Amino acid sequence: EVQLVASGGGLVQTGGSLRLSCAASGLKIADYAIGWFRQAPGKEREGVASLAGSQGPSFFVDSVKGRFTIFGDDAKNTVYLQMNSLKLEDTAVYSCAASTNWETGRRYWSQGTQVTVSS
Repeated sequence: EVQLVASGGGLVQTGGSLRLSCAASGLKIADYAIGWFRQAPGKEREGVASLAGSQGPSFFVDSVKGRFTIFGDDAKNTVYLQMNSLKLEDTAVYSCAASTNWETGRRYWSQGTQVTVSS
């Protein structure tokens, strides 16, 4: 059974940092693309960052470029989202997902973890 567990959310002031973890079981992150998504109140879910395989190329939405990084740890089968210089607009519920093909493949989802950035 595939399971993704997202953790690491919390309350942080603007300019602060958080590291989110996406721990996978039932699949190897090296064989999947892992993405982080977020949904703010009243807004649609958006893709924030993704990693093609645990050591592969990464993608970031423009609004987080230069502030967020994504990396994987094969030994822990976990993908991390390091979020620096957090802004109020980063406040959202963050989830991770895994897929072999974002367009046509099945997506496995984690539960959400709340990130709240305060002034």
